[in-house]
Amino acid sequence: MKTALELIPANEAFAGEIVGDVTLDFDSRRRRRIRLETDEGDPFLLNLSEVKTLRDGDVLKLDDGCGIRVKAAPEPVVDVTCHNTAELVRVAWHLGNRHLPTQLMGDRLRIRQDHVIEDMLEKLGATPTRVEAPFNPEGGAYGHGETMGHDLSGHSHDHSHEHGHEHAHSHDHSH
Repeated sequence: MKTALELIPANEAFAGEIVGDVTLDFDSRRRRRIRLETDEGDPFLLNLSEVKTLRDGDVLKLDDGCGIRVKAAPEPVVDVTCHNTAELVRVAWHLGNRHLPTQLMGDRLRIRQDHVIEDMLEKLGATPTRVEAPFNPEGGAYGHGETMGHDLSGHSHDHSHEHGHEHAHSHDHSH
């Protein structure tokens, strides 16, 4: 079985031959080691040295020098638009304050479908639109470009919050 040992980011040139594609949703693209199949049905082993988020357009370099292109599968997401840039920046702040994976798309934002967050967005004056589309959220600053976690691999890091987290819903506790 062919083995993919290296991830070539989409923004870097790949000199080898692309021999297939692998289409995965966002949750399936955060990997280190797993048996996969190309869209054409050819099995291969992903065996990276560390966990990576595979992004749309990345290439998995195989042990024979060829590559398999990563494609982001369409999934249930919400495109968020606003009347102007200032409103969009405000909405982005609220999403970031809730640590939600968010894809920055210039004139709009993309998040996963979540009816509570969608309600909050409407109350903020944004327009959330449900679509099926690839999801490639921005990488997190603490994860060195990765979307999840604060793994600094050997570095000591204290991460605390000096602010409260609002919630866009209420709880009725009657006894």
